[in-house]
Amino acid sequence: MSSSDTVSGSVPEKGRGRLWRLGEWCARRPVVVLVGWLLVLVGVQVADHLVGGAYSDDFSLPGTQAQEGRDVLAAHEPAAGGTSAQVVLHDGQPLVQFQAQVDQAVTSLQHLPHVLSAQNPLPPPGQAPQPGGPLAADGLTGYVTVRFDGVPSTFGSDYLTQVDGAVAPLRQAGVQVEYGGPLGELARPEPSDRVSELIGFGVAIVVLLVGFGSVIAAGLPLVSALLAVLLGLGLLGLLAALTTFATVAPTLATMIGLGVGIDYALFLLTRHRQNLMDGRDPRTAAGHAVATSGRAVLISGCTVVIALAGLSVSGISFMAKLGLAAGVTVVTAVCGALTLLPALLGVIGRRMDRFTVRTPVAEGTGPDDRSGPDESAGAGENAGTDQGAEVDQGAGAGGMWHRYARRVERRPWWYLAAGLVTVLVLAVPLPSIQLGHIGDGADPTSFTDRRAFDLMSAAFGPGSNGPLTVVVDQSAVAASDRPALASAVQQALAGVPDTASTAPLQTSADGEVLFTTVTPAQAPQSERTTDLVGHLSDTVLPDAVRGTPAATYVTGTTAAQVDFLDLVAARLLPIIAVVVALAFLIILLVFRAPLVALKAAVLNLVSIAASYGVLVAVFQWGWGGPALGVSGKVPIESYVPMMMFAIVFGLSMDYEVFLLSRVHERWRRTGDSRGAVAHALETTARVIGCAALIMVSVFAAFIVSDNVVIKMMGLGLAVSVLIDATVVRLLMVPAAMTLLGGAAWWTPRWLDRILPDIDAEGTNLSPDAMS
Repeated sequence: MSSSDTVSGSVPEKGRGRLWRLGEWCARRPVVVLVGWLLVLVGVQVADHLVGGAYSDDFSLPGTQAQEGRDVLAAHEPAAGGTSAQVVLHDGQPLVQFQAQVDQAVTSLQHLPHVLSAQNPLPPPGQAPQPGGPLAADGLTGYVTVRFDGVPSTFGSDYLTQVDGAVAPLRQAGVQVEYGGPLGELARPEPSDRVSELIGFGVAIVVLLVGFGSVIAAGLPLVSALLAVLLGLGLLGLLAALTTFATVAPTLATMIGLGVGIDYALFLLTRHRQNLMDGRDPRTAAGHAVATSGRAVLISGCTVVIALAGLSVSGISFMAKLGLAAGVTVVTAVCGALTLLPALLGVIGRRMDRFTVRTPVAEGTGPDDRSGPDESAGAGENAGTDQGAEVDQGAGAGGMWHRYARRVERRPWWYLAAGLVTVLVLAVPLPSIQLGHIGDGADPTSFTDRRAFDLMSAAFGPGSNGPLTVVVDQSAVAASDRPALASAVQQALAGVPDTASTAPLQTSADGEVLFTTVTPAQAPQSERTTDLVGHLSDTVLPDAVRGTPAATYVTGTTAAQVDFLDLVAARLLPIIAVVVALAFLIILLVFRAPLVALKAAVLNLVSIAASYGVLVAVFQWGWGGPALGVSGKVPIESYVPMMMFAIVFGLSMDYEVFLLSRVHERWRRTGDSRGAVAHALETTARVIGCAALIMVSVFAAFIVSDNVVIKMMGLGLAVSVLIDATVVRLLMVPAAMTLLGGAAWWTPRWLDRILPDIDAEGTNLSPDAMS
């Protein structure tokens, strides 16, 4: 085939594989594709609005002590079981002056659906308040403990209206009424990511305008990513009707979907635009872009989804579902890049640079990267060194990144050491990491649960926001021995360190279960409260019932969160091992090079450790928390490190695949391993830099969220991508690849025979070698 045929895009049908034909078909029939996308999008959104589910943070784990204790209490004393929440009351005058309104509100709460019981904080007329009870010593603050048969945050906004109606007499009388615990979660404002999305989109527009110089080229990735995310969120809402997802799930899905959606579209658009500059017609250019860069997008998307799927190894449905939520928008982002974007490119045609802010230039592809479909990946291997040297010389003469790579070649150990020192310094805080649950006290004061937290802390101590329920199952104990058992338990609970108070033991109506409430001295998210739960469940209670067949449990929301924390901490290392192994396997399959795969896994571990260190310094040490709107020092949310690890490992593989595929392609053509690194940096640095800057901006924009966990995830992911795209990609990877030299691509013969041949960047686009 002549070079003129290559440029014009007259490629035999035999040479056009599935991806090429998909991209070209979408570009030739853009109306069909766009209408199809809009119909599916509208249909999914309407279905989500009609039957979509709600989101709730349910930390219950079958088989844990907290869950078993809750089940035992619910079976023998339903009114004391279920999920508890507080309705906090406060006024400048003693609450006893509002006896009638309090009684009316409590009665109304008791008759609401899902309510098992509601405890009146005021004593009967003529009786003194019980010390340590739900009425403060000054009588100005009290709380109604309401127990539900489920998690209130899943009941829907209509249920909140019923609760508001029940307490309306109190509010009409001027009493301040706030909702704490899970009920406060239901009362939170509907989470909106609009501000974060606008910030992310705004920065993305600026970056794309500077990078492409074209208004149309800058807008296409944003349109493709936005529609893909909207589709993904609609699908997630439908899944939420079948199972419970965490409250952060839609925000996390939006964050990841926007980031990868813009990135994937950007990589395809870059290749398409270069094809247009090389003279191909728009439809053929779109097909070639999908067959080349689209192949890398498909592999990268699969990598992210596989890494997220690794969370299921934890055996914790909460974590597995968060991975599923993020994976949904990753899948729709890949679909959007491979179908919706080519359709948009078909509509635009050659008008890509009609509206420009600067003169368009080739976007980071060297002369030899404009390979038509008649060029096989190995053609350059027999072409001689002179041709490769000629290209290198031309690129080096005008390529900043090429010259930079040459400097790395001369002192690889210095650059590798500089990168290593940087990430190790950032990782210094990591050993002091404290996993925990972020309590209501870190929320903004605009939230009712935060106001309830402050009122409870001031009147009853911070531990009152996370009371513990102690349950003793004495059904197997002889009736004659039960009084002694109750006395032993009550005595054991007296004076336990880090407890503020312990209520008298109560007996269930059937006499089979003892239960009481222990109020910690510290806030629920305090490390001392976590230690208290462990001390009660592992030492105090077992010692109290030793020698009897009684079973003991510590339950309640705080205890369930501690059980969740323990389980996550115990399974964090297995998750890391699985995700690292999956990433190693993917790189090995794509590049058939064990050393390259090992290098990728190790460098990703180092960069993630650095991002963990930044999180500890900002949130746990409080070095930047107040500036981000976080009240005080908070622990690292227990599931954030695990989620970050899966997400970041998947995302970092994107850049790894895009960069290494160019290194590998060049090395196969010239045999010059060092020149291949320089060439790959020059051809990918601009687009990877733009993509990383956009993703960092999208993630960082979510720091403005009111949800502290979202702030933490946004900052952690932004820092991770920033470190990965700068320190790792610009310092450590080029230095490591230079030091490895040709050995980087060594593959044992036995391994070479069993590994499949995966063409990551479509370099085998010849008429006879096209998949």
